[in-house]
This record gives sequence, C-alpha cells and structure tokens, in this order.
Amino acid sequence: MSTESRLRWRCRRGILELELLLGGFLDRRLGALTEAECAVLEHLLKYPDQQLMAYLYGQSAPTDEETRQLVAKIRATAS
Repeated sequence: MSTESRLRWRCRRGILELELLLGGFLDRRLGALTEAECAVLEHLLKYPDQQLMAYLYGQSAPTDEETRQLVAKIRATAS
C-alpha cells in the first residue's frame, strides 16, 4: 500500500468534520509534504478522534514541535 493510500485510509474518521478537514488537507497539500511530514502525519493519525479535534480546533496543542508545526499547517489549510 502506498503512503498516499495509507494516509487517505487513516484520515477516515468517525467524526465527519474531522474526516473532511483531514481529507481536505491531503487533497491540497499531500504533494508538498516531505517524507518526515508524512511520518508525523501518520503518527498524528494514531490519536483518537477527540484528541485530534482538540489539536485541530486549537483547544490543546501537541507536546512535540514537529506535530505542532503539522497541526498548524492543517489548520491553515482549513482557513
């Protein structure tokens, strides 16, 4: 399975708004992501939906810098 297919599959979520936000990010930015950013995204997608929602809607922030930067990119793409 390719990285793109794996990421798209992992972006399928139980919360529609979250799925739309993540899917929209992939549609707009996947080609511009580095391998390292794809790895961070894969790690981010392991979080439960509620935690992802908190990160992506600015209610809390990830503890590591790489994840914070990627969350900021996702949020900026949604604006």
